Amino acid sequence: MIKEIMSIIALSLGSILAIFILTKLMGYRQMSQMSMFDYIIGITIGSIAAEMATSLEENFMQPLTAMIVYALAAVALAWVTSKSVKARRVIEGSPLILLGKGELYHDNLKKAKMDVTEFLAQCRVNGYFDISKLESAILEGNGKISFLPKSEERPLTPADIKMYPAQDFLVANVILDGKVMEDNLKHTGRDEKWLFRQMKAHGAKQVEDVLLATCDMSGNVTVYLKDNKKQAKDVLI
Repeated sequence: MIKEIMSIIALSLGSILAIFILTKLMGYRQMSQMSMFDYIIGITIGSIAAEMATSLEENFMQPLTAMIVYALAAVALAWVTSKSVKARRVIEGSPLILLGKGELYHDNLKKAKMDVTEFLAQCRVNGYFDISKLESAILEGNGKISFLPKSEERPLTPADIKMYPAQDFLVANVILDGKVMEDNLKHTGRDEKWLFRQMKAHGAKQVEDVLLATCDMSGNVTVYLKDNKKQAKDVLI
């Protein structure tokens, strides 16, 4: 019994390592960026990994080989789609215009296996309760719908009123979980003495008291202290 348990632990760790390596090989993509084929490949690899973790009597190399084949197939298809537009349209699908110039395209809704009620629900989820305010709605290859509001309905931008604010830049995390991020601090052009002065000005006696501190390119520091106080749950009810 103990031998079987130890074998399952070893195989489980091996399957986790295999999934980690194959994920690195296949590349990082969020669920919203995955095509349906990518999604199915991912589920299949996970299913095979689970089988590998419990293959006590069978040869674990069989599920491992299958996982590698699926991963290589995904990599090969990704390479093909990056090189060929035609192959990309076949594998990932083409965008479908569901709404354009005030007209709903019934045939495209049927191709998308979507009825009008579901389309209206997607519009509401994205903040469009009146589709007459939309210029276009396009179903993308990843299953998400992109919306283009009419010009008079879109949010006002600074450029519309001839205003050109200064460009914002990324902020650097200079203290994270009570530890100074030296490379990030160096990127801002500041040193630790300067950081400690800023930190103390925000009420932190030592770096361990800081949960997070950020610094922008202008040298403005924002400090978030560690606070063990519990927030009242009443505000969420």
